[in-house]
Order: sequence, then structure tokens, then C-alpha cells
Amino acid sequence: MSELPWGGTLGSIVQYAYVAEDIEAAIGEWVERLGVGPWFLIGPFTPATGRYRGEPTEAVFTIAQAFSGSTIIELVAQHDDEPSVFNERGLEYGFHHFGVMTKSFDAEVERYRAMGYEEAYFDTLPTTGMRVMYFDARRDLPGMIELLEHTDAQEKVYADYFEAARGWDGSEPIRGG
Repeated sequence: MSELPWGGTLGSIVQYAYVAEDIEAAIGEWVERLGVGPWFLIGPFTPATGRYRGEPTEAVFTIAQAFSGSTIIELVAQHDDEPSVFNERGLEYGFHHFGVMTKSFDAEVERYRAMGYEEAYFDTLPTTGMRVMYFDARRDLPGMIELLEHTDAQEKVYADYFEAARGWDGSEPIRGG
């Protein structure tokens, strides 16, 4: 396992994600109750190459990310009723998925498929080239697994978020991504 600049390791859980009804209200709760911040807000956006259960998606999301120690906390709000991994039947607001970062994306995809986990969502982030794939692991775990492909560009984004969180004084709790 390789060490990441924020103390996480490749191949381990680096992110916990939650679905929020109102993302700014959720940020406020995380800031007030847990002291997590600053939050980097991205959206609203429609994933350009997003694929939900094998079909293109037109869903509109906003995400916010912040570090708590060496862990990324992600909040996701969906702004419409388009089918997506965030509004599937049986999913409610709250915990949604674990994020695992890897340099061996294709091999890990095959490993999760061999465990019987179906692809629920796929996208390639236009800003960093990182591929992400969600696997529906809810038969065994309390949420999905998001496989995050390590790229140098994405590592820098997360390292910048981590540095902003170190010694954060509570000012500017919401920032642009």
C-alpha cells in the first residue's frame, strides 16, 4: 500500500459519503457538530460521461468534500428525480458509500465483479481524468463501494483540500472546488 499525501493509503478506505437533502444545511451540521471543514463545493452539474446501471444519466448533483483527519467526507445532493445511485429504491438520506482509491483500477474492477458486485455507476471526471465506479455491495455492507482511480491530478486536489483542513479556523466553511 502506498502512502498518500494526506496520510491515507492506496487500497484502503479514503472516503465516507453521505446523501443530503440540502447540502448547505448538511455542511452546517458537519461544521457545527463535528468541526469538519472547510468544504469544497462542486456543482450543480450533470456528469458528462456518467453511466447509471449501464445507461447514460442526466441526473443533476452537487457534491461537497472536506477532510476529517486523513479521511475525506463527501456529501452528495441530487437536484432532480432522474434515476441514479443516490435515489435508488431503499436508499435514504445518510450514509451511502465507502471510497477506495487504487492505482490498479481495472484489476480492482474485476476483483469486485468476481465478488458478485454489480456496477451501479461509472464516470470519468473531466477535471482530473479519474475514473470512478460504484459497486452495489449492499447485500454484504451498509452501503456501496466507490472505486476511485488514483491520478496525480486528483491526488493534488485532495492534497490541497487536506492542507486547507489542517489548522482550519472555521472561516470560509464553504469554498469553490
